[in-house]
Amino acid sequence: MRNEKRNRQARTCRRDFWRSFPLGLLDLSDLPLKVPWAGVYLMGAVWIWGKRKAALGLLESAPLVSPIMETLLRNIFPAYLLLGALALVVLTLYPIGRKAAEDDLQRVGLVNHSGEAPRLLRRRRDIEHPNVTIWEFDNRGVPLREWEDKQARIETALDITIAKVKYGKGKRRVLLYAVPARDGLPDRIDWKDKYLPKGDFVLALGESLLGPVTVDLDKIPHILLGGSTGSGKSLLLKLLLMQALQKGAEVYVADFKGGVDFPRAWRERCKMCFTEADLLQTLDHLVAMQKERSALFSAAGCDKLSAYNKAVAHPLPRLIFACDEVAEVLDRTGRGKEGREMASQIENRLATLARLGRAFGIHLILATQRPDTNVIPGQIRSNMDFRVCGRADSILSSIILGNSTADEQIPKDARGRFITGDGTVFQGYLFDQDELQRGAEHGTRK
Repeated sequence: MRNEKRNRQARTCRRDFWRSFPLGLLDLSDLPLKVPWAGVYLMGAVWIWGKRKAALGLLESAPLVSPIMETLLRNIFPAYLLLGALALVVLTLYPIGRKAAEDDLQRVGLVNHSGEAPRLLRRRRDIEHPNVTIWEFDNRGVPLREWEDKQARIETALDITIAKVKYGKGKRRVLLYAVPARDGLPDRIDWKDKYLPKGDFVLALGESLLGPVTVDLDKIPHILLGGSTGSGKSLLLKLLLMQALQKGAEVYVADFKGGVDFPRAWRERCKMCFTEADLLQTLDHLVAMQKERSALFSAAGCDKLSAYNKAVAHPLPRLIFACDEVAEVLDRTGRGKEGREMASQIENRLATLARLGRAFGIHLILATQRPDTNVIPGQIRSNMDFRVCGRADSILSSIILGNSTADEQIPKDARGRFITGDGTVFQGYLFDQDELQRGAEHGTRK
């Protein structure tokens, strides 16, 4: 048993050597601690080579030099090169902090079946985000999901804030995109007009450690938002709608609170639904628009809105439907026959738009805070490609994201902090509703 363990450890060491060496060579230009050392080594080699001729000349003119001194002078250059090269190899193969990182991961329980923690192969700067360091690990069989589940503890152990976790080449390596813990996301980022993305219909949500977080509705047509009360979900929804108005969209909003959440400025710019009957009528209108656009696109030989608008003189606007609490609309609990029938019809229309709306420039932005798996049917949820969740319990997080990462990675006191379906944590832009009027004026000028 012991021999088998020693053999396994020996194979692991040999494998780590051949993986680490080329990575370490690439790493020389990335870590500032290695660059000066390599520079000093090379300058020292040049200096010694220059002095070597003088030293050899001294030996010829001074034969009384001791044998020890003579040997030293004759071999100082090759000895320097050899010892310096060995030191460089060690520095290359063993990144600074490797043993400490391995011990830290061991303590948080991130180990494989043999009790081995992942091994740090290298750390390097992210070219696109200079403030971000990429930690590259040989995961030693620890799956990515376990890294994600233990992310909070890994951050504490390594004193970092992780922006993203993903596999490297193949599944033998895991990459942590991280910044020092002190350099995490701010608690507030006020919206500025310069944050409005370029592009036909790209909308901004906020900023992650890797930069702005955006969604292109031409590629990802529908958005599902989740978050508990006070998470900032409604403000994020309004931020998206404000940008949609700036980009010339027709916006339809379902508000069953009598206009409390959407005051006058919104009602002047959006088509509002205050009752379920109004909502059903609006959805019927959008379904009819989808069918009408289908005929127009077919006649023009176009397969989507962006292509159609380039081919015609009078482009069509995108149509956005938003509902801040879709679960309340779709819930049939405690309803009579007419109420259940109404909910069924609304669900049917939403499912149709979710399934077919993409090509015709019709988009859904649905939000909920209800931790109930039954209120958002799978037919609708499966077509909501872009998912965002703020502070939430594990059930709501699972409904929105398909996992519990929102519960685990969003602080319980956080407001405006969200996580996307691919694990990107970001701080949403704080939108002042007075911006709506400025957005309307901007859209008019365009």
